[in-house]
Amino acid sequence: MKIFTSAQIRECDEQTIKVSGIRSIDLMERAANKCADWLKASFPKETLFIILCGPGNNGGDGLAIARMLHLRSYGVKAFLLNFGNELSADCATNFQKLKQVNEQLVTVVEPDTFLSDLPPHVVIIDAILGAGLSRPASGWVAAFIERINKMPNRKLAIDIPSGMAADIVGDRDAAVLKVRDTLTFQFYKRSFLHPETAPAAGNIQVLDIRLDKGFIDTTHTNYRTLEREDILALYKPRNRFAHKGTYGSVLICGGAHGKTGAIVLSSRAALRSGAGLVTALVPESGYQVMQSSVPEAMCQTSGREAVDAIQNWNKYTAIGIGPGMGTTSDSVRALSDFLEDCKQPVVLDADALNIIGRHSDLLAKLPKNSILTPHPKEFGRLFGENTNSMIQVDNARIHAMRYNINIVLKGHHTAIINTEGECWYNMTGNAGMATGGAGDVLTGIITGLLAQGYEPQAAAMMGVYLHGTAGDLAAKELSEEAMIAGDIIDYMGKAFLSLA
Repeated sequence: MKIFTSAQIRECDEQTIKVSGIRSIDLMERAANKCADWLKASFPKETLFIILCGPGNNGGDGLAIARMLHLRSYGVKAFLLNFGNELSADCATNFQKLKQVNEQLVTVVEPDTFLSDLPPHVVIIDAILGAGLSRPASGWVAAFIERINKMPNRKLAIDIPSGMAADIVGDRDAAVLKVRDTLTFQFYKRSFLHPETAPAAGNIQVLDIRLDKGFIDTTHTNYRTLEREDILALYKPRNRFAHKGTYGSVLICGGAHGKTGAIVLSSRAALRSGAGLVTALVPESGYQVMQSSVPEAMCQTSGREAVDAIQNWNKYTAIGIGPGMGTTSDSVRALSDFLEDCKQPVVLDADALNIIGRHSDLLAKLPKNSILTPHPKEFGRLFGENTNSMIQVDNARIHAMRYNINIVLKGHHTAIINTEGECWYNMTGNAGMATGGAGDVLTGIITGLLAQGYEPQAAAMMGVYLHGTAGDLAAKELSEEAMIAGDIIDYMGKAFLSLA
C-alpha cells in the first residue's frame, strides 16, 4: 500500500471529486458512513458516544458521524469547539444537517471552556484537528487535548489523532490526543509507523473510501507498507524436480568465543528459509557446538576464538557475515580482506556492521546490492546519529543510494530501503521479537533466500516479512513474553504455509 503525504492525499481527494463527478460534501459523507459502519460493528447498541469536533473538515467528519450514529439508534452528542475561525464549508453544512435532525445533538464549546464529569463508560471520538495540521496545537486547544488525555474513557480518532503531524515526527512535548484506535482513510500516515508517534494513534483501521484508483496508481511515492500481496508477487514455490543444489549454498560467518549461539541461530534460520546447503564458518572454539547443534549444516573453522580469515567464499551462492563475529583485530582484518575481493552481494549484520562503523573506509568497499541489517544504534555508528526515527529512515535512503546497497533498518515496523531509495515499512511482527538472537535469525533467513536466487531487494523484503510472520505465529501460541529467537525459526514453516 502506498503511503502519501497529507498534500498528496488532498490532491487525491480533489481528483476523486473531479473524476467521480461528486461534491466534496459527498466524499465526506462517504467517509463518515465508513466510520459509522465500523463503529456499529465494534460497539453494542447501548454505547454512548461523545464526538469532539473542530471547525475544519475533520470536524465536518465528526459532525456527520454524530448524525449517522444517531440514525443508527446510538446515544451520541457532538461538541463543536469554537476556535474563533470560520467553519469550513463542509463542516458548516454538516453542522446545519445535525441541528436539523435534532438541535440537542450538538453544542458549541466556547474558548477556555472544558468538558468535565464525563462518565467513564462514554466513548470519546476525536475529530478536532485533521491531517492538515501545520503547527503544534497551542493555547486553549492544547489544554483541551491534555484534559481529554487525563480522562479514563476509551478514545478513538477520526483520520489522525488531534495534534499529531502526518508527515513528520513533531515536537515530543506537543499536545497530542492519545487514542486506542484511529479510523484513517485509504492510506497509512508515516507518523503511524514510527515509535515516537505511533503509540498515540493506537490500532490503525484503514477504511477504503474509494479514492481515485488512477491517481493512486500513477502518483509516485518513496514510501509503502509491505503487505502479503507484495510477498506473493515475489514468492517462488518449489520446483518438484529440484535438488539441494537448485536452492543454493550459504556461508554464514561469525560466532566468536562466547557467541557461538548467534551463528547457530543464523545457520538454522538459513536452513529453514529453504537454502539447499548451509556452511558455518566459526573459530575452533565453536566447532563442537556447531556440529552438535545444527547437524544439517556443514562447518569450517578459521582462527582459535574469532574468525581470522574468510576463504573460498566464491564457491557459495550467498554469504552472511557478522552474527557473534566479535570486533577483534583478527575479525577486522578478515572482514576487510574479504570486502577487498568480494564482488557479489552479501548480507552484513551485527559485528560486521560494528566493524564498518569503526572503519568507515570499508563502506566504499561494500559489494553492489549488498544487504545491511542494522538496528537503530548500529545504524547510528555507521552513518551518524539522528534526532528521530523518521529522519533516520530518510538518512538511510540517502546512504542506500550513495553506496548502492539495501538497508534493512530494524524496528517495530522494520524499514526495507533499496538502492533507489524506495522504502517499505513491514507490517508483520510484534514486541515479543525484542529478544536476543532475533536479529541473527533474520540474517540467516535473508541469506538463505538470497542463495535461492531471490534478488537482494526481494530477499530482504521477503525475509523481513516472513521473520515477522513467524514471530506473530509464535506469539499467538506461546505469548509475546515467553518467545525466544529459536521460536521464530520453529514457526518459519507455518509462515511459508501462510503464503499458500
